[in-house]
Amino acid sequence: MSLERYRYVVVEGPIGVGKTSLTRKLAERMGADMLLENADDNPFLPRFYQEPRRYALATQLHFLFDRTRQLRELAQGDLFRAGTVSDFLIDKDMLFARLNLEDDEFDLYQKVYNDLAPQAPVPDLVIYLQAPLDTLQARVNRRGVEFERGMDAGYLQRLANSYSEFFHRYDTAPLLIVNTAHLNFAESDVDFELLVERIGKLRGPREFFSRAA
Repeated sequence: MSLERYRYVVVEGPIGVGKTSLTRKLAERMGADMLLENADDNPFLPRFYQEPRRYALATQLHFLFDRTRQLRELAQGDLFRAGTVSDFLIDKDMLFARLNLEDDEFDLYQKVYNDLAPQAPVPDLVIYLQAPLDTLQARVNRRGVEFERGMDAGYLQRLANSYSEFFHRYDTAPLLIVNTAHLNFAESDVDFELLVERIGKLRGPREFFSRAA
């Protein structure tokens, strides 16, 4: 199934849901460039999981600076040369900020965001991956990132809920909501091909995709 009509695709979802793995596979299938949020390059992230209140603002600002830099370079370049698949949507930065920052920190972050955030190109398609908490926890543990091992289940659930609320209201770009409880695009080529086929058949502004157990 052809994906040629999609030149800028964003894959989003909570930690552990598999967005970066899917981003890589879609980019390879489309012959597109990748835009990744580079969590491993954020020096504050491991400290955030140890002391969330202390390092939340620094973690968020580092992500914001990096994401806006990448989007600025994307906007200045030729987006349509090869297409782009990204594993982050700049619009969702406020989701993490509201969840993690104190009120005065959030006010400061919002001011910085309003000054920095570029006018990013509107995606041709946003793929929102969701999964129940036990699936997210299992995938986080399986990928073996040391500083994620002690992640609080309550935090992960609040994050998943925040994503659900965000995408319930999201209408900026066509949206495909994918329940990955019984889909694993990182480990199953069959699941990936089912998704590619589903994307090729999209017609409406908001559609859903899932698979029975």
